[in-house]
Amino acid sequence: MSERLPRPDVRGLPEGWTARMPREDDVAGAIALVTAHRRAARGEGAADPQSVESDLVGLGSWSRRQSVVLSPDGALVAWAQAHDRAAGRINVPVIVDPGLPDADADRVAAALYAWVEAAAREIAAERGLPGTQLDAETYAADARQQRWLASAAYQHTRTWLHMTRPVTPDEQPPGPREGVRVRRVERHSSGLPLADDLQTVHRMLEESFADHFNSYRESFPEFLQRLREDPGHRWDHWWIAEIEVDGRWEPGGALVSTVLPADRSGAEGSYVDYIGVHRRSRGRGVAKALLHTVIRDAAERGRNRVGLEVDADSPTGADGLYSAMGWALDYETWSWHRDLTL
Repeated sequence: MSERLPRPDVRGLPEGWTARMPREDDVAGAIALVTAHRRAARGEGAADPQSVESDLVGLGSWSRRQSVVLSPDGALVAWAQAHDRAAGRINVPVIVDPGLPDADADRVAAALYAWVEAAAREIAAERGLPGTQLDAETYAADARQQRWLASAAYQHTRTWLHMTRPVTPDEQPPGPREGVRVRRVERHSSGLPLADDLQTVHRMLEESFADHFNSYRESFPEFLQRLREDPGHRWDHWWIAEIEVDGRWEPGGALVSTVLPADRSGAEGSYVDYIGVHRRSRGRGVAKALLHTVIRDAAERGRNRVGLEVDADSPTGADGLYSAMGWALDYETWSWHRDLTL
C-alpha cells in the first residue's frame, strides 16, 4: 500500500535525490537523523524513539503533511513536516543531515522550505482561512538552520529557555497556601477523564495566556488531539488549581505534564507542558502550588527531574520563579515566524 501513496512535490533537489512520504521502515533512519541533528546543533541529546515514530507514522502523523528525502544511495537524509497545529498556526520542522556537504544541504533545505510553504497554503485553504502563520524552531547555536530560515523569509521572534530541576526520592515540597488547593482531573471508572474537568483545564490555559506573546485561540478538540499525540501523555498528569472565593472553590489555574523518556541513568522524568494561572488568581501562590505538586508527584514515581520551557521575556517573570525554585538553564531555542497570506 505504501508504494501507492502520492509523492510530495518537492522541487529543486540535487540530481538523483528523491522525496516521498514516510513509511514504517523509515523510523530507524529518522531516529538517527534527529539524533545527529541535535548533537550537531546543540552539542548533546538523542531523539526519543517513541516521539519520532508517533510523528512519522503513528498518532502524531494524522495532523502532519510530511516528506522525507533520500540520497542517491537510498539513505534518509532529511525530513520535513507541515504540522496543522491549530487554525492559523502551522509548525514547520525541517531536519537535514548535518553530515551533508554544504552545497547539497543548502539545496535540500531550500527545496523543503518551499515545499512546507506550499503544504501550509493548502492546509490554510482547506480550513477556509485567509492566511496562516508558519512557526519554526532552532537551537540558539544552530547558525546553519537560522541561515536557511532567514533565506526563506522567516524572522527570529522569541527566545525560549529550557530548564531542568533535579528531583530526589525523599523530596517533600510544601503544600499550597490557605485558600488554594490542587487536585487531579477527575476520571471515570474506565480511566477516562471527565469532560467538565478537561474543558476547565483548556479554559484556564486559554485565558491565562491571552495576554502573552503570540497568543491565539486553540479550539478544545485541537488542544486535546495535539496533547494526546505525545507518547508521554497520561491523564493522571493533568491538574487543576482551585481558589476559595467567598466560601466557594473556583478554578484558578491548571497544569498539564507528560512523562520524559529515561535518561542515561535509566530514570524517567516529568515535563511541564503547560502551566497557567488565571489573572484573578495571581499573587496567591497558585503557580508554586502547581509546581510543587508536579515535583512531589515526580518524587513519588521515582523520577529524577522535572523539565519545562519558559519565554525569556515572559511578562510575568516566570523564569525568575523557576530559578528560585531550583530550575537551571539547560539550553535555549529560538522561534522563527513567517506570515502567509493566501
